[in-house]
Amino acid sequence: MGAGKTSVGRRVARALGTAFTDTDKLVVRDHGPIRDLFLAHGEAHFRALERDAVVEALGRGGVVALGGGAVLDPSTRERLTAHRVVLLTVAPHVVASRIHGDERPLLGGEDPAERWRRIYEERRPVYEAAADITIDTSSGPLSRVVDDIVAWAQSVPAQERS
Repeated sequence: MGAGKTSVGRRVARALGTAFTDTDKLVVRDHGPIRDLFLAHGEAHFRALERDAVVEALGRGGVVALGGGAVLDPSTRERLTAHRVVLLTVAPHVVASRIHGDERPLLGGEDPAERWRRIYEERRPVYEAAADITIDTSSGPLSRVVDDIVAWAQSVPAQERS
């Protein structure tokens, strides 16, 4: 959350001349606002919808931005093994300004930055295991992050995943 998946993904796709899909946007398109889904049906229901959105997005090809919890699903992690995966990270002191005023369902009820930190620490091993490369988005121009990902993507054929 707050690492810039959508902004970076959209720009990487443009630079590579390919399609871009954000799985959260697919869920919203088909089922309504994520916050409402969490409130009405709970996280497990949302994660099932998210899993379906991941299948659709990966089937389309191109650059896909996954929601922060998507890789918690074992079947999603298995699907990702056939794709190049970039983990975008952001420092806790930076993310606070990025998520301020956001209505992210998992960050409600307490200090959002502290809740974000705990969620990230819980998920970090799964994120790192799924990723082929990790790029920090905490500082510097967004264009540098995009350029780094594009250069990496162009230098590593998909079939040479680690």
